[in-house]
Amino acid sequence: MMIPDIIFYIFATVLVLTSLMVVVVRNPVHAALFLILAFFTSACIWVLLEAEFLAITLVLVYVGAVMVLFLFVVMMLDINLAPMREGFAKALPVGMAVAILMFVELMLILGPSRFGINIIPTPNTHDAGYSNTKELGRILYTQYVYPFEIAAVILLVAIVAAIALTMRARRQSKYVRPEQQVNVKRNDRLRIVKVESEQRTR
Repeated sequence: MMIPDIIFYIFATVLVLTSLMVVVVRNPVHAALFLILAFFTSACIWVLLEAEFLAITLVLVYVGAVMVLFLFVVMMLDINLAPMREGFAKALPVGMAVAILMFVELMLILGPSRFGINIIPTPNTHDAGYSNTKELGRILYTQYVYPFEIAAVILLVAIVAAIALTMRARRQSKYVRPEQQVNVKRNDRLRIVKVESEQRTR
């Protein structure tokens, strides 16, 4: 067994343990911290597979932005942990069954016979001018351009739906509707009143 294989198994073990701790721990702040460690470990595995662009994107986007937002939201919300602890034991059998089913499905899809793990290049087999960012962009915008655009549209619809569901009109706050401002006419805003002049008498 070579040194890259040993490093891979170490990172894979840490990733599995941290992912398990994200589900098992009852404190949401600790779960978010374990998830950050899982993201870092996944980035290290991607570096071993010569996917540096994906690794740095994972660290910058998820660890640097999304997880910080999660931590702020979790720490600002007053979460009552007592109901969560009470329902953990009741939902454990169903959760274990779902976890086992998902694990079997992932093994059927991502197995060596179906995922093509035997064609993964070994380190230092590319040319000097090889760029995985360029190759990723070429494949993403040529072979997978339609799934990429569909995913972008789905994310846009999800953002609009989330804004529409959370934005409610408050009676206490005063707001102006843009469609009423656009459709306004001069006669609605301006009224000319004729006033007769008066002469002062001395």
